[in-house]
Amino acid sequence: MHLLIACAGSGRRMGAERNKLLLEVAGRPVLAWTLQAALASEAISWIGVVGQPVDQADIQALVAAAQPQKPVVWVQGGDTRQDSVCNGLAALPAEAEAVLIHDGARCLVEPALIDRCAAAVLAGAAVIAAAPVTDTIKRVDGAGVIQDTPDRAQLWGAQTPQGFPVAQLRQAHAQARSEGWSVTDDASLFERLGWPVQVMESSPANIKITTPFDLTIAAAVLAARQG
Repeated sequence: MHLLIACAGSGRRMGAERNKLLLEVAGRPVLAWTLQAALASEAISWIGVVGQPVDQADIQALVAAAQPQKPVVWVQGGDTRQDSVCNGLAALPAEAEAVLIHDGARCLVEPALIDRCAAAVLAGAAVIAAAPVTDTIKRVDGAGVIQDTPDRAQLWGAQTPQGFPVAQLRQAHAQARSEGWSVTDDASLFERLGWPVQVMESSPANIKITTPFDLTIAAAVLAARQG
């Protein structure tokens, strides 16, 4: 199974002047924890790290420090996450038939979740990690007035990894480019094309590091895991 780790983000919402994946949590950069989980996955045989040139030296130093026992390849990202995934797909080895895509900012992902998603994709499914929504969700208009309350029993919070057959995902991205679609995750492309995507239930702990508060939560989770 091939894995693309999206690392081309920024620290804008974090209030940082550098890529948030290079900020420390529990004494190590965010990306170091993500990479550790990916390398520990039994299913993953090849990893592409998709980032921006400004971060390449730092990211490659993290990779070297991890002493990977499987190939970890640098891939230059694009202007958007969608463009970066396209670049990652183009960089896959010729034999790649299935791929997982994971946000580098989800540093609490567990190897077992990666393996479960990989198994589903290898069985022919498109899949995303997700957690059932526990909050009551309100749909609000531009003036801040509540419009309705969706049934949370049908709502899931999308996470990563997200996994797909490579040929289908390439086709979806090609159509997105031709149609001018802009999406925030790859599952949305499959949805637009009417292709089924299954959810793989995950832990709410698989958060995406976006704000300083997220770093606090991640540190607490990592401390608990380490006993």
